[in-house]
Amino acid sequence: MRGNISAFPLPKERGSRPSAPHLQGSTMRTRWLSVLLVLFAAHDAAAEEAACARERAAMIETIRAHAQRDTTALPQGISEDVLKAMEGIERHKFIPDGTCAIGYVDRPVPIGHRSTISQPFIVALMTHLAEVKPDHISLEIGTGSGYQAAILARMAKQVCTVEIVAPLAVGAIKVLGDLGYDNARVRVGDGYQGWPDCGPFDSIIITAAIGHVPSPLIEQLKVGGKLVMPLGPPDNVQYLTVIEKTGPGETKGRIVMLVRFVPFVRPKN
Repeated sequence: MRGNISAFPLPKERGSRPSAPHLQGSTMRTRWLSVLLVLFAAHDAAAEEAACARERAAMIETIRAHAQRDTTALPQGISEDVLKAMEGIERHKFIPDGTCAIGYVDRPVPIGHRSTISQPFIVALMTHLAEVKPDHISLEIGTGSGYQAAILARMAKQVCTVEIVAPLAVGAIKVLGDLGYDNARVRVGDGYQGWPDCGPFDSIIITAAIGHVPSPLIEQLKVGGKLVMPLGPPDNVQYLTVIEKTGPGETKGRIVMLVRFVPFVRPKN
């Protein structure tokens, strides 16, 4: 008969013995402790994210207030599309060992290799001046931390960014990949030469100071496109300048304000 159960006790296997009650209790306590640690870690992570979100929102309001005061550079204020893009980006993750307290203060922050992540207001201003649109292909010269590239990636169809310092490029590739910016391409190389295979470009942003406009970048800029850069000597203040390509071999420019950027680095040869 299927399912037959013997009425007689079965002999115990050799060496087997029932589990001690105190061992079962110890295992249960260990499991509960593990669950509690996971819950505490999740609570701390949620609290940290909430604090970061508040700092990020405060940064956006600081940028908006700064733009409203500077009516010469921004007579109509700063683009809400730019601010929306920046509000969705965790800036502190682009700073080595960055915290929320440091990541959202409106000032530049060192990121190593004699480079900085630019002041949020300046990043917003340059992005605004580039007039990035959803169908654009944008070029950034001077990837640095990757933060500017992340903003462009949220606003444009594709962003190509060139960095001459290999460790910075590697770090930017990792953080952009971790945060899911699949439309951002990073290349190690001489930014002065641009990235012809990735262009032509609707907008170009240069994030380091140089005393003249690189002609290869103008060649890779579409007619009607804009190039935004700090123009002037790297050891002094520069002019934040917008250059528009009005036709083949023709440009016009305007100065927006005085700024100070790190020097444009080129290969030694």
